[in-house]
Amino acid sequence: MQSPEQPLPTFDEVLLCTPQTSTEQVGLFLRRCLIPCPGGDRIYTMLYADELSYDVSCRAEELFQRLQCYNSSYRLIILCNCERENSYLPSAFSHCKVHMIPQRSRAEMQQYLQQHFRVAQPCSSAAAVFREHMCVGIVSSKRAGMGK
Repeated sequence: MQSPEQPLPTFDEVLLCTPQTSTEQVGLFLRRCLIPCPGGDRIYTMLYADELSYDVSCRAEELFQRLQCYNSSYRLIILCNCERENSYLPSAFSHCKVHMIPQRSRAEMQQYLQQHFRVAQPCSSAAAVFREHMCVGIVSSKRAGMGK
């Protein structure tokens, strides 16, 4: 988010981890991050790495250690829930831990996201149901099971 024109990450630059994330998925992601390729100015991000199973986390760390020698200029961010920072993967990378403080205001971040998620107005799409023609929206309710 250095400039408003900077694009959002692509699907292959982000891995959203869950307890069901497989070793193969993590392996493919780490290979994309750590094996050099043309146009290597990408920033790779693992979200909720603390959710990975113990077995997958162990194998991910082993693969990272093996592949790290191929690329000394990789850019990898591992985001975790601070309440689960003692799970395997966050502990394994604790020597690299950085507490992050947002450098932009909430309003600036919202404006940046709105710019990238807005659908062109002449186009008729499902985005018309969200405020200001956004192609992404959050639907919530205080009452469970109300057909969201």
